[in-house]
Amino acid sequence: MRIVDHPFPRFVAPVVHACALAAAVPALAQELPAAAPTVAFRGFGSVGAVHSDYRDADFTSSILKGEGSGASRALSYNLDSRLGAQLDATFSKHWSAVVQVNLEQRYDLSYKPTVEWANVKYQATPDLALRVGRIALPIFLAADYRKVGFAYPWVRPPQEVYSGVPISNSDGADLAYRWQHAGVKHVTQAFYGRTDIHLTDTTSVSARGIAGLTHSAEYGAATVRVSAFTAQLNADIMRELFDGFRQFGAPGIAIADRYDVIDKRINVVALGLNYDPGSWFLMAEGGTSNGHSFLGRSRGMYASAGYRTGAFTPYLIHSRTDARDGTSDPGLPTAGLPPPYAAAATQLNMGLDTLLKARASQTTMAAGVRWDVRPNMALKLQVERVKPRAGTRGTLNNLQPGFRSGVAVHVTSAVLDVVF
Repeated sequence: MRIVDHPFPRFVAPVVHACALAAAVPALAQELPAAAPTVAFRGFGSVGAVHSDYRDADFTSSILKGEGSGASRALSYNLDSRLGAQLDATFSKHWSAVVQVNLEQRYDLSYKPTVEWANVKYQATPDLALRVGRIALPIFLAADYRKVGFAYPWVRPPQEVYSGVPISNSDGADLAYRWQHAGVKHVTQAFYGRTDIHLTDTTSVSARGIAGLTHSAEYGAATVRVSAFTAQLNADIMRELFDGFRQFGAPGIAIADRYDVIDKRINVVALGLNYDPGSWFLMAEGGTSNGHSFLGRSRGMYASAGYRTGAFTPYLIHSRTDARDGTSDPGLPTAGLPPPYAAAATQLNMGLDTLLKARASQTTMAAGVRWDVRPNMALKLQVERVKPRAGTRGTLNNLQPGFRSGVAVHVTSAVLDVVF
C-alpha cells in the first residue's frame, strides 16, 4: 500500500487494458494535434487542531498517522491538516488526465508530498470510460473526495468505518459504465490494481491483485453505493514477533502462520446511503472485512444527520466498530520449558496479546457544527466521546502503561477547510 514512492504510477494492465486501450491509442495520436489541451488547476487545504483529555493513548485521524493527540501531546495540529493540488488536462472529447498531489503527515512523521491520483481517462462513449494509472479506490461514499475536507460536513470521516480501509488509491485500471432504468441513474465500476505503503524505512505493507466492483444508484436526493473488493496482503509489521514464535518449532510456526500477514487474503464489503434534499442530510455507511490474519474479522458503521440553517450546519454522528474474532490467544505453552525459554515464550505471548488488542471494538458519539464562512471556506468545530470496548484499544495508538480499555476519551477538534 505504498502511497507515493515514485512520481508516476506503475500501470497494471489487466484484460480491460489489453482489450480497450490497445484499440484507443491510435485515436489519441490522431486527436492530439487538433488542438492544445485545456488545463485546469485546483487546490484544497485544511488547517486543524485536535485536543484529547486522555494521556494514556493517542487519538488519531488515521492509522497511517505517526502520532496523535493525547499521549504524544495534548494539542496536535497534524491530524487533519493537509494541502493538496490537482491538475486536470483535457486533450479531446475522448482523452483527459488528472494528477493530484497531497502534503500531510505520514506514519514516519515526515511531510513528503504524495501522489494521490495520476491517471489517463479514455471516454469511449458518453456512458463508458476507462482509466489507467493511480486511481481513487471507490469503496466509500467519500471515495472521490476523501482528502478534501471542504467536501464533507464533518471534521473528518468517521474512523470506525474509514480506518477499516485506510488506503485511498490503487495503481491499476478501472472501467465505469453509466446507465439508467426506471428513472434511477446507475454507475457500475470494475477495478483492478495494486498498492504499496512504506510506513518506515523497514516497515511496509502491500496489496496485490486488488479486484473489486462498485455500484452506485441515484434517485432524486438519494444515493446508494455498494462495494466489494478482495486483495492479497503482505506486511512486515511485527515480523520480529512472528519470527520469534517460529523458533519454537511446530506450535510456534502454527501461531505465526495463523496471524502473520504473508500472502493473506483480505475481503471487504461496504454499503452506503446518502439522502440530501438540500436543507438537511442523512448519511450512513457500514461494512465488514476479513483479513485472515491478526487483522481478523471486523464490522463498522456510522449514521450522521445534519440540518442547514443559513451558513451553519449542526450535525450529529454515531459510529461503532466491533471485532468479530478473539482479542487474546494463549500463545505458546510454557509448562516444562527451561527457564530461559519459558521467559522468552512469555514475552512472545505478551506481544501477541498486545497485538490482538488492536482488533478494534469502539463506540463514538460526536456533535459538531459547520460554518460556511465563504463559498470556498468552511470552519468546523466537533466534540467527540470515544470509548474503546471489549478489552481492546479501539482506534487509539501509542498506548501508555496506564491505558485501560473502557475509559471514555473526550476529543475536541477544529478545522478550517478551503478550496481554490
